[in-house]
Amino acid sequence: MRFSVFLNARSLGPDQDRKLMKDLEAHAKLAADLDYDAIFLPDHHFNGYMPVASDSFIFAGYLAAQMPQMHFGFSVVSVPLHHPVRFAERINILDQLTEGKLLVGVGSGTTPEEMIGFAVDYRDAGAIAENNLALAEQLWAKDMEDPAVVIDNGPYKGRVLQRITPAPYTPGHARLMPVAMKEASSRRAAENGWPAFIPAFTPPKIGGTEPFVHVSKWFEIYKGFLLEAGHSDDVVKSALDWTTHTYQVVHVAHSDDQAREELEVILRSYQEAIEREAEFNARAESDDANRKTDRTPDALSEDWIGTWCLYGSPQTVQEHLAPYAELGIGNVLCGTTTGPLTEQRLAYGDQTLRLMAEKVMPAFKAAVPA
Repeated sequence: MRFSVFLNARSLGPDQDRKLMKDLEAHAKLAADLDYDAIFLPDHHFNGYMPVASDSFIFAGYLAAQMPQMHFGFSVVSVPLHHPVRFAERINILDQLTEGKLLVGVGSGTTPEEMIGFAVDYRDAGAIAENNLALAEQLWAKDMEDPAVVIDNGPYKGRVLQRITPAPYTPGHARLMPVAMKEASSRRAAENGWPAFIPAFTPPKIGGTEPFVHVSKWFEIYKGFLLEAGHSDDVVKSALDWTTHTYQVVHVAHSDDQAREELEVILRSYQEAIEREAEFNARAESDDANRKTDRTPDALSEDWIGTWCLYGSPQTVQEHLAPYAELGIGNVLCGTTTGPLTEQRLAYGDQTLRLMAEKVMPAFKAAVPA
């Protein structure tokens, strides 16, 4: 198993933004020093959720220069919010800077507030995402003498005459990582030999107390498509090595009681931040075009904790992860800075990084190739 760190902290105002960026830089460096495999970043705009995620490609490039051994990933790029040319260009640049150590999660986005800021109708987000991905593939494949690629997709227009620069480092282009929740997404990942994100819930319910049931279902569907695709053993192994299960909150302490008590501190602060943002979400959803049809449970509910949290003593966390390793999950993505990034929250995150690295990861990392 690989272990990666998900930088997913919140700022409560502009006066906190710079400190958050510097604190996350230090947290990422600690993860690199402790032999984590990758740093993942989200893609968000306008609200306090990861202010630097307004352009995670820039922040990833900045971090990559300081820790060249690390892989970098995105969980996930909201494809409808990116012009397909800029999407393809940014990925190629970062693919070159990381020498191919790049994993680009892709999805259609979840937040109406972000959609209206980019003139995207929330109802059209899925179709725009699919068309953007198809256009990006055309752009990556285009040689200089090929006919122009014409772009006419929602708010995005254009006509590319020459080619995308720079060329990718990875043959074709960097690996994309769809979320393996729909058959089309699972097949896209499998047929291209890419890894995938494996969800722990089944819509319309976003939460529950039996996450492994859902992880097993989605993983087996994806793996079946991957084995059917006729790839070499090396391609299959590489895809499964990075097939990822995500925990929004990972918190490890010296005892289960301590971990639960500290987890509730983290989640209360996180839920307060969510409720503070609710007013703006309501404004964005004031018309039918931007109204969400699914709802996430309260973060302090057992349904949310059961789906999104991994917590306990090192022994408890190790026991929890054992069946996921046996199933074949290749990468555990650990949200270690979830919620407002106070000094206490950062200390909890650093505590988790160290305890995971010292007392959990050694039991699972032996099989990871150099």
